[in-house]
Amino acid sequence: MKLQFFIRTLVFSILSSSSLVVLAAYPDRPVTIIIGFPPGTGTDTVTRIMADRLSQRMGQQFLVENKVGVAGSIGAGIAAKAKPDGYTLLVSASAPMSINPHIYKTLSYSPLTDFTPIGMLVWLPYLMVVNPNDPANTLQQFLANAQKSPTPISYGSTGNGATSNLVMSVLAKRANIEMTQVPYKGSSQAQADVIGGQLPVTFDTLSSSIAMVRAGKLKPLAVATLKRTELAPEIPTVVEQGFPGFEIGAWLGLFGPVGLPPAIQKTLLNEINLILQEPETRAKLAKGGAEVRASSSSGEFSVFLKNDYENTGKLIRDFNIKPME
Repeated sequence: MKLQFFIRTLVFSILSSSSLVVLAAYPDRPVTIIIGFPPGTGTDTVTRIMADRLSQRMGQQFLVENKVGVAGSIGAGIAAKAKPDGYTLLVSASAPMSINPHIYKTLSYSPLTDFTPIGMLVWLPYLMVVNPNDPANTLQQFLANAQKSPTPISYGSTGNGATSNLVMSVLAKRANIEMTQVPYKGSSQAQADVIGGQLPVTFDTLSSSIAMVRAGKLKPLAVATLKRTELAPEIPTVVEQGFPGFEIGAWLGLFGPVGLPPAIQKTLLNEINLILQEPETRAKLAKGGAEVRASSSSGEFSVFLKNDYENTGKLIRDFNIKPME
């Protein structure tokens, strides 16, 4: 009996040691990070900054793949169906997780059941921009001109379900003006049309638009944060221009497919949180218009996701934002 117990103990120790070796080896090959938005967007910029540092710290390449469509939902759907082994991850903006399920009639994933939330990365403030030759220099001037227009003012978005659509819809309703959405595949195309004078206005992430603002190619009218962002303190908020409590932005977070091993989840959370505390990384993110918003735990991020999903759904119902037909 003692011999059998010794053998069982020895086998268990060997198996446990092997498991630890396997976990310690993660990652032992390249990791793919899927995003649902095109190159040049805030999501893309932030993800590539994080992927570079993960590659350097973890000794394997973290490769970014853009799977574009349906306001980020195509990429989310692909990631949800991936093998939960830590080698396919998703950096999602808030739209695919909190907005799209309330907008689109059918999606290939459920944000609350098909993913393993790992951790929050950043908050992306949204900025309202117009052509530099636009006569309006403030949000109130722009809205006054829109009210006088014989036809609804067109605005660019990345489609129903995108934060750019939600923020403009809410602002238009609160300002009691009519606006017409012009959907684009990516925010850079909408920006290009505003710069070229073919489109009057768009709301875009600060990270995507700040370079063009600083180059004088876009004129900023307002940022959709409760207080002026430290990333661009010279730009007034929507709040201080007559709309109390107005804050709509996008968050970015790291996810794995449902069933991701807890050890890998913990490893990735620790790595991204260490990266987000690096002064050089924070400076790069700030330069790109992203505010660091790290999660203390994956559980905290899960609670945030559920609350954001429910609160955004209520907002969409309250403002009667319609699904795509």
